[in-house]
Amino acid sequence: MPGPKSLIRQSHFLGTKIRNLRKNNHLTMEDLSARCVRIDPQYAPSVSYLSMIERGKRVPSPEMLGVVAQVFQKELAWFLDDEPELQAITPNKGNRGGVNGMALEPSFLFSNDILQIAIPEMLSQTGITGRQFAHLLIRAHQENHQNHFPDLERAAEEIGKKQLNLSAQELIEIAKRLGLTIRWIDRPANDIKDELGTQAKQLVTSFMEAPNTLYLNTMLKECPTRLKYDLSVYIGHRVLHGSETVNNILSIGHHQHWQGQPDSHTGSELNSQDILQAWRDFESSFFAGALLCPKVPFRQLLDRCGYEIDVHKRAGVSPSVAMRRMTVVSPYPHWHYFDAYGPGKLKAVYRGNGIPLPWGNMRKVNDPCQHWAVFRRLSEPSGRSSAQISILNLGQESRIYCCESVNVTDPAGNNRVLCAGIDLNPAITAQGGDASIISDELTQLCVQNGGESQIPTHIKHSLKTVAKILNINWIERGIEGQARLICSRGAVCPREPSCYQGCKELYS
Repeated sequence: MPGPKSLIRQSHFLGTKIRNLRKNNHLTMEDLSARCVRIDPQYAPSVSYLSMIERGKRVPSPEMLGVVAQVFQKELAWFLDDEPELQAITPNKGNRGGVNGMALEPSFLFSNDILQIAIPEMLSQTGITGRQFAHLLIRAHQENHQNHFPDLERAAEEIGKKQLNLSAQELIEIAKRLGLTIRWIDRPANDIKDELGTQAKQLVTSFMEAPNTLYLNTMLKECPTRLKYDLSVYIGHRVLHGSETVNNILSIGHHQHWQGQPDSHTGSELNSQDILQAWRDFESSFFAGALLCPKVPFRQLLDRCGYEIDVHKRAGVSPSVAMRRMTVVSPYPHWHYFDAYGPGKLKAVYRGNGIPLPWGNMRKVNDPCQHWAVFRRLSEPSGRSSAQISILNLGQESRIYCCESVNVTDPAGNNRVLCAGIDLNPAITAQGGDASIISDELTQLCVQNGGESQIPTHIKHSLKTVAKILNINWIERGIEGQARLICSRGAVCPREPSCYQGCKELYS
């Protein structure tokens, strides 16, 4: 058994390992403390002391650690730094979504003081802007909560009375009741180059001048769904934040964000006020979706229509609003959503199912996998939506995804691809199937057939059962097509021969 001094030097992952073991075994700290007492009352940690151990604030004595090790039937050495098994130190998210995180160990290097110094330096050296970092923080928060923000839902329902398909005029009347004065202006679209160097059209659709004047672009009269969205965002800002506002701008074709002073979001300087403003942007945008597509009526509409993308027409909203709301109101939590303007340009991302990005949305990558549905629809536009069954190796585990993608042209004239998808593995498991066996079999079939394959009848039957239970029509359509291998990056392409070189030549 190591002595107290050597234990201190080898205990940087100890708290994280104990916490993850406890959670994996569905124990509270009270449970763990009680079990330790039954083994050895003298050296059993109290609940408060356990809390400090898990947070890295205290190091247990060798005797106390020995008691904890007995509870979990582990060798004492397993808890020390020399055995940092990845699974043991990866934060346990339970059934929450988003991508896996990392343990902030050694904890003294992740103190608030150190992070406050290091993060601005990191942004400066990597070229990530303060605004991009703010959006990354917000996206991680959104994914961690799987899009559940009940306080924002309630605020929207109080204003809209849970009415689906509010008209633009009804929203204008709501805005006026909240004290907003509306003016109309003419503002044409401009050619711009964004921070990724992507050429696009940018259209300023609306802007707010403090304290209460809202200017709407006359072009919105030809695009009622976008007009309704902009009105709903400003209504949300008014309801949630009152008169605490700056001069705000909403635009299409570039990252939608609240803009304060003209230079407030440029460069890598991290400004806490920018992060607050970006969060208010997210809140107001989420409020807008909840106002336009209230949870219960919209879920009922989706159920009646089998989650078809064209349900947006009956809801009186744009496809993007409808698809984003699908990820919120569906009782099935394992969704993702991409809004792609082109290779290297993801404007909106949600990954409640933990799927990796098909390419970087902060910087371009040299080896994107072109077999993702969003890539295929960008290169092969279609007037109809299409479904795709995809198999991806994620953390040494094959996962089956199904998505529905649609090409759209935004009011600025930019071509985009919207994609909503789900992780099928949890649904297969819920029906008593073995998702790993099914996904591994599909993976091998695709590898043997150059990267894609027809789905065997017995697997079709399993997936069709899932589609019926989830009531998502496009899963059934996807089953009838080819299953395709996709990968997180071209360098890990599982195809034989690898298509990485072709991907690199095509998109570098």
